[in-house]
Amino acid sequence: QVQLVESGGGLVQPGGSLRLSCAASGFTFSSYAMSWYRQAPGKERELVATITSVSAYTTYADSVKGRFTISRDNAKNTVYLQMNSLKPEDTAVYYCKAVRVGLVYWGQGTQVTVSS
Repeated sequence: QVQLVESGGGLVQPGGSLRLSCAASGFTFSSYAMSWYRQAPGKERELVATITSVSAYTTYADSVKGRFTISRDNAKNTVYLQMNSLKPEDTAVYYCKAVRVGLVYWGQGTQVTVSS
């Protein structure tokens, strides 16, 4: 059974940091590109960051470049999103996604709230 389970969300003050984790099971994690998306209330889901399967090449949305870092540990079947210098506009539900040709899996999401 395929599972993607996000964790690490919560309430943080502006300027603070959080590290999200997404633990995968039920598929060959190392063969999949992994992405983080987010969806704020009333807005469409948007791509935040992606890391490829083999070369671990990373890409980021302009809004998070220089503040967020995506990484993966294939031995632990886990992808991470380190979020620094958080802003109120980063408030959203964050989802991880696994992609391989013809296959897409989503996690259930974790809430991140940035507020003083």
